[in-house]
Amino acid sequence: MSEMIICIDIGNTNTSIGIFKGSELIHHWRIYSDKERTSDEIWVILNTFLSSSNLISEELKGAVIGSVVPPITPIFIATIRKYLNLEPLVVNHENIGIPILYRNPSEVGADRIINALSASTFYGSPCIIVDFGTAITFDVVSENREYLGGCIFPGLEISLDALFHKTAKLPKVDIEKMENVIGETTIESIKAGVYFGYTGVVKEIVSKIKEKIGEKARVIGTGGYGSIFKGIGCIDIFDPDLTLKGLKIVYDRKFEKKA
Repeated sequence: MSEMIICIDIGNTNTSIGIFKGSELIHHWRIYSDKERTSDEIWVILNTFLSSSNLISEELKGAVIGSVVPPITPIFIATIRKYLNLEPLVVNHENIGIPILYRNPSEVGADRIINALSASTFYGSPCIIVDFGTAITFDVVSENREYLGGCIFPGLEISLDALFHKTAKLPKVDIEKMENVIGETTIESIKAGVYFGYTGVVKEIVSKIKEKIGEKARVIGTGGYGSIFKGIGCIDIFDPDLTLKGLKIVYDRKFEKKA
């Protein structure tokens, strides 16, 4: 019988929690990444998720964490130790399992190298990963499955927040896919500017990366806003669970070696 593993991806804005049974992601939840939550409060949320899915904590046999928010990481570690009686594997540049050619590998966000591992495992290399999160990250994997680095660009929420807070009359809006670049209201104009502006950014950066590593590189999109941009033409594959699947790969490799 396949073991159940909990995978936790702690991002700047949201934390994704996934339950794998074998290789299948059977449950997936998302909560706000709150630095003020205690381990007990996290457990109340997690236990509610488990109960609503007819799961009990004793069914979970392993845990793995990837985090880009250092203050939150130990809180989740404490939750898992206290309530699940498990020692979580915390993913970093030293245990990810692929060569990292960054000048200082410890600088690379865990999510970026996890995505690189996941994309190259499931979709082959060379590849480019575009993660539409709090920041939009572009990560590049060589044909030899080496992490080469990439680009970081301010995310959609950052831009929208800046526009709202730095202007007197412009409202805060929710971004969506737009068909018309010419907005006929202020809200439509903001949405069109953000959608088509970011479309241009993504296409241009992907094009420049392909000039460096070759046109055959596949482009994999992921992240909270990725579904809005998956049809812009330069995204070959959209995988909303890429990071969670990458965490599971790291966990499996770690404990297969011990077996």
